[in-house]
Amino acid sequence: MSINLFDLAGKTALITGGVHGLGMSMAKGLGHAGAKIVVNDLSQEAIDKAVAEYKSVGIEAYGYVFNVCDETAVIANIKQIEAEVGPIDILINNAGIIKRTPIIEMEVEDFTAVITVDLISPFIVSKNVAKGMIQRGGGKIINICSMMSELGRDSVSAYAAAKGGLKMLTKNMATEWAKFNIQTNGIGPGYFATSQTAPIRVDGHPFNDFIIKRTPAARWGDPDDLQGAAIFLSSKASDFVNGHILYVDGGILATIGKPSNED
Repeated sequence: MSINLFDLAGKTALITGGVHGLGMSMAKGLGHAGAKIVVNDLSQEAIDKAVAEYKSVGIEAYGYVFNVCDETAVIANIKQIEAEVGPIDILINNAGIIKRTPIIEMEVEDFTAVITVDLISPFIVSKNVAKGMIQRGGGKIINICSMMSELGRDSVSAYAAAKGGLKMLTKNMATEWAKFNIQTNGIGPGYFATSQTAPIRVDGHPFNDFIIKRTPAARWGDPDDLQGAAIFLSSKASDFVNGHILYVDGGILATIGKPSNED
């Protein structure tokens, strides 16, 4: 097996919402493997900051302001990206939101907002990027799923519904597009050490202790732990992998965990 199987030189990758956190980490992995990186956000300030960060570590990067839930804007920006940067060879549908509200208290508008961003936007973006991939004879699409694609949890009903739906949408994209040499797969991150989780990642915090004990690897994930999965699913190494969700979770989904009375 050659290391060239993982080489992304000459490829253009669009990572939606890739201006911070796990999206940025995956994008950096692709960039260091040779891909040109394109990210989007609703804020020009966030894009400028992210592009500067990518360039500071030697990655060729570009940013565009548009809403992934607006199909007219998505179509216009895909056309612009492909004219200015190059055909989109790799798409990572990373943009997402979560609203933590018990079902009985959740407003329909909030439930709909999560479904729109986390499930409908990957449909919109993938549909329109795939048209070009079909014409060119191939491509890679990666949907960022979640452990909530498999499990429920208190107060995340909309998120779990969206991510469960995204898992099945991924499989259906693979079913319809594999014949065009498009590989559509998903990545399901576990619990990761990000700026958002920093306040609870302290010794003695109940949730921190729960994650450490619940995860066979006995630690939170480092955002860079996602880079290998992203590179693999973006490269020739995964040319016969389709409709698969790769869970990067330290083994959480492999076990029911330790009873509370075990060390």
